[in-house]
Amino acid sequence: MADAFRSETDPLGPLDVPADALYGVQTMRATQNFPISGLRPLWPFVQSQVWIKKAAALTHKETGRLDAKMADAIIAAADEVLARKHDAHFVVDPYQAGAGTSHNMNANEVLANRANEMLGGKRGEYVPVHPNDHVNMAQSTNDTIPTNIRLSALSQLPSLVKAFAGLRDSLAAKGKEFDHIVKAGRTHLQDAMPIRLGQEFTAYAGSIDRALRRVTESADYLRDLGIGGSAVGTGVTVEPDYPRLMNKHLEAVTGLELRVGEDRIQLMQSMGDAAAFSASLRGLAIDLSKIASDLRLMVMGPRTGIDEITLPAVQPGSSIMPGKINPSIPEMVNQVCFQVMGCDTTVAIASEHGQLELNVMMPVIAHNILLSMQILTSTATVLDTRCVQGIEANEAMCSYWVERSAALATALMPHIGYAKAAEVSKKSVKEGVLIREMVKRDALLPAGEIDDVLDLRKMTEIGIPGGGKGPVSAGG
Repeated sequence: MADAFRSETDPLGPLDVPADALYGVQTMRATQNFPISGLRPLWPFVQSQVWIKKAAALTHKETGRLDAKMADAIIAAADEVLARKHDAHFVVDPYQAGAGTSHNMNANEVLANRANEMLGGKRGEYVPVHPNDHVNMAQSTNDTIPTNIRLSALSQLPSLVKAFAGLRDSLAAKGKEFDHIVKAGRTHLQDAMPIRLGQEFTAYAGSIDRALRRVTESADYLRDLGIGGSAVGTGVTVEPDYPRLMNKHLEAVTGLELRVGEDRIQLMQSMGDAAAFSASLRGLAIDLSKIASDLRLMVMGPRTGIDEITLPAVQPGSSIMPGKINPSIPEMVNQVCFQVMGCDTTVAIASEHGQLELNVMMPVIAHNILLSMQILTSTATVLDTRCVQGIEANEAMCSYWVERSAALATALMPHIGYAKAAEVSKKSVKEGVLIREMVKRDALLPAGEIDDVLDLRKMTEIGIPGGGKGPVSAGG
């Protein structure tokens, strides 16, 4: 139909744009040039770009550089976008031309068209509000997209912190619940000295806590904004008060704690802050994946594995084996963590690939950081509520395996020496006799000392089993 499109013109010439689209010709070119993934921009990336546009309109209204009526219309249009009324009009693929010019123009065109409608104009005519002259006033893709990356990551940080704090607390609660349960420790997947199941879970909580603190510490660097740097960081076309006023209005619009960047050229050149933040997410994913893998090992069985814990049954585990239950949630966690590690690799390579005054790989940096935060946040919540909170200990199996650990001979070492203890360990495995029984049978210790030396609970605390100070002789 002839009225299904409108014609718009940019420096490359005319192009048809869907008549009902709030975006315009430059966005349309991007959809034609980059039909890559079929993905739309992640919401935080859209939201942050519109935050910047709203703050700029507020700033220019305050300085008088922008007509108040046009500024108010841009602000009202931004508020509609922020209320999720126009999501369908943000259409540029995450894999796009460098720097994010297409995403920036997508925001400029949507806001200009909607502002003009509010002022009685028509879509595509850009009168009185123009996407470049007014919505993008004193801005460049080169300072708005780096600022966007910082704002969008910071905006998602509270949800991530809340999700992982909940997971940490649930792991710590299990640490207290299971503190009385002694089990076999394992190093190299081989028998090691006893440990309490509660100690393992308390340590998991500690790992999450430390990793989460690294995330929040690295996020603090993101609070330094380079907005006002304009094209190359020097601030050409920008009023001197603009960076300070932008920071003020962005804090009000976003609710975030922000700082005016001291060196806007540096903040434009380098993606180091974003790369460091991404690396901290990778560290969080590494610890999370290790915990998930441990849960999968401890639940192994139930008849042919160690079967030390039971996870909540969330779905049937097999389409052919009736009654089979798999550790489905930890398996999902591993996969998410692998994805986050891959995202960080992309961010690291893209962050290195800046040249001179700008890193043009920002769209893929933004997408991978925000994707990592999104899936980590959801994963922590699911692991917490659908797995960790419902974990039960199999005390009988923990007791069974720890008594059979060949590593219990280590407790004998202060009393009979390393060589003799190693002989006892090997003999126990070969003969299939528990070390406790072998010590009694072969009278390796005085009868009154055996239970003290082989006290499993005491082995899980610092100290010398049985209070010994060393073997009777060097040879044991």
